[in-house]
Amino acid sequence: MNHHLESWTEEKRSAWLYRIVSDRESGTPRQVLFLELAQAAEHQAGLWAKEMAKLGAPPPPAYHPDSRTRLVGWLIPRLGVRPLKGMLAAMKVRGMSLYNAPVPHGIPSSLEQLDHKARHTTGGGNLRAAVFGVNDGLVSNASLILGVAGAAAAPSVILLSGTAGLLAGAFSMAAGEYVSVRSQREFYEYQITLEREELDQYPQEEAAELALIYQAKGVGKAEARRMADTLLLDPDRALDTLAREELGLNPEELGSPWGAAISSFLAFSLGAFIPLLPYLLLSGGAALTGTLLATGISLFGVGAAISLFTGKQALFGGLRMLGIGAAAGGATWLIGRALGVALG
Repeated sequence: MNHHLESWTEEKRSAWLYRIVSDRESGTPRQVLFLELAQAAEHQAGLWAKEMAKLGAPPPPAYHPDSRTRLVGWLIPRLGVRPLKGMLAAMKVRGMSLYNAPVPHGIPSSLEQLDHKARHTTGGGNLRAAVFGVNDGLVSNASLILGVAGAAAAPSVILLSGTAGLLAGAFSMAAGEYVSVRSQREFYEYQITLEREELDQYPQEEAAELALIYQAKGVGKAEARRMADTLLLDPDRALDTLAREELGLNPEELGSPWGAAISSFLAFSLGAFIPLLPYLLLSGGAALTGTLLATGISLFGVGAAISLFTGKQALFGGLRMLGIGAAAGGATWLIGRALGVALG
């Protein structure tokens, strides 16, 4: 009984939010889509109310959005839909795939084209995360080492501080990445469970919602309905597509939390180890010079690598990252120098 009331409440909440999203999209083709999705959600809420009546339960009370729903409804007109799409998907607002990055090569006109594009909109994510992880470790630990060196600390103190910075940063990055991926996976699993239940109980309603989303992507009405009906013939494929098209989720982007944590730990450690290495091999001023050279060369290399993802020229990316790292390292060196003089 409680499950039926919860499902009724979810549908009413979705309908309430759909109308706000529709108002925010006034004057665009999405306005009509979200109005129709609101009507579909109201219809499904009515079906849940009928199920409750069959079980002898009293009719559900008038719907009043809770504080969380009201907050999201307040944010939508002010921030827009795109920044809130993850939050809206979690609250069972469908059609969020419309706010993903556009895929080139025109409007899809068949289910096969949609599947093909869904599988090729990702890629390079792990490499990108590794490059940025190395960059984080490089900049943060180089800045820490330069700050301690600016305070005229002994090489042993600099080495200890750099090692502590490496370990603290790496464990912090690993913990954050684990929580992030674990939360993302739990969210995906929860949404898939909801979709599976609705697909089993109301397949035609799910097909109608999916057809509306396809129409908003530019597919003709009859073809959109045919695609949605064809999709329902394969339940596993249907679930995967519903996650992509209704929720804007991509199952292929969800890796292992432990794998993400370990990768993040190793990437950060690699970057943080570069400015620390000269203090393991050299002594005195030569160690500091070695740190500056190793860090500068590595920053330029990381900046050039990042240009692969930004589309900028490698020279520009390398010089920009070198400038950013130099500014961060110079600032911490000056602060360390000032503190060293004040406390010395």
